[in-house]
Amino acid sequence: MNEIKCPKCGTTFQIDESYYDSIIKQIKTKEFNQELEKREQILLNEQKNAIKLQEITLEKEFNNKLQEKELEISKLTNKLENIEKDKQERIDSTKKDLETIYQEKYNELNLKVVDLENSLKLKEMENKNNLNELKSKLEIETKEYKIKEQNIKEVYENKLKSKDEIIDYYKDLKARQSTKMIGESLEKHCQEEFNKLRPLFKDAYFEKDNDIKTGSKGDFIFRDYHNNQEFVSIMFEMKNEDDKTATKHKNEDFFKELDKDRKEKNCEYAVLVSLLEIENDYYNTGITDVSYRYPKMYVIRPQFFIPIITLIRGAGMNALNYKLELEELKNQNIDISNFENNMNAFKEGFARNYRLASDKFKKAIEEIDKTIDHLQKTKEALLSSENNLRIANNKAEDLTIKKLCNTAKSVERMFEEIKND
Repeated sequence: MNEIKCPKCGTTFQIDESYYDSIIKQIKTKEFNQELEKREQILLNEQKNAIKLQEITLEKEFNNKLQEKELEISKLTNKLENIEKDKQERIDSTKKDLETIYQEKYNELNLKVVDLENSLKLKEMENKNNLNELKSKLEIETKEYKIKEQNIKEVYENKLKSKDEIIDYYKDLKARQSTKMIGESLEKHCQEEFNKLRPLFKDAYFEKDNDIKTGSKGDFIFRDYHNNQEFVSIMFEMKNEDDKTATKHKNEDFFKELDKDRKEKNCEYAVLVSLLEIENDYYNTGITDVSYRYPKMYVIRPQFFIPIITLIRGAGMNALNYKLELEELKNQNIDISNFENNMNAFKEGFARNYRLASDKFKKAIEEIDKTIDHLQKTKEALLSSENNLRIANNKAEDLTIKKLCNTAKSVERMFEEIKND
């Protein structure tokens, strides 16, 4: 038997052992349940507080990082805007420079056009005045010409008589000359004809070709210069033979050798001064162009010796003028191409810098996107953690003694005994 004292009245009474154990179990079960409920409530409160603290901390970190990224984005945006402004300013300044240059050139051309128009008007007035003067002079000269024509006829008839006498003399002289003397007399004739007009060719070179290093030589070499620059060169070959020579040569027999001499002595033109084939009208009509056989080669009679020099020299001078004008145009084109190259270089450099800045901006945006993606994943992880905590909380709230005893039969029996008692 066990004694139990009442805490209120102080009365003691005895209880059987079975009842005593049942009372003790009831007391212990109530204390256990009370203690379990307290601990469950404390655990839930701690979990809720921890979740709230973690959410607050993560939200602050997310907001701070988001503000930092927003600042970086605004800085990059400002830089890009500054780059765009700088680019537009450079383009505008370049356009203004080009427009200024174009306007200057246009004004210069207008001034030149006005000057040309004025000069043309002045020349037209001068031509009209000169035309009137020429008409009056022509009338006077016509009268004088008729008088002179009569005098010239008389003089020509006298000269014709003297010419016939000279022809007879030269025929006789030619019959008495040897082959070597015939050739030398033609060379001497051409040299004397050139020396008569030597003052007209101040800077020219006209000498016999005595250079036989290459194995052959021509008769004369003519070169003319302008500002110490050679603009024309001619290799001359003189050919003549006696009328009584048994084997007659043709002009074309000497073309190949003459072209060879021209190339070896670095001459531009080749001229054969010939008295061969004297009856051939093809060579008697004047200056004969045989460039279809050999480049820049002509055949002439002695009387066209000076005219061929003046013609070739005039063509060379014109070619020199064209060359100088062409060089001037080339220089102008080079200046324009240099300007275009500088412009293209500026465009390429600017485009390259813009491309690099754009690439860096894209990389920065990509990094921001990566950071945002990382934060999004962190947010999803936190939300998932919150979901797990919520599920755990639901499980804790759904926890009962009955569910705990489903797999513990002895504990279930103990609670049933206590409930029955």
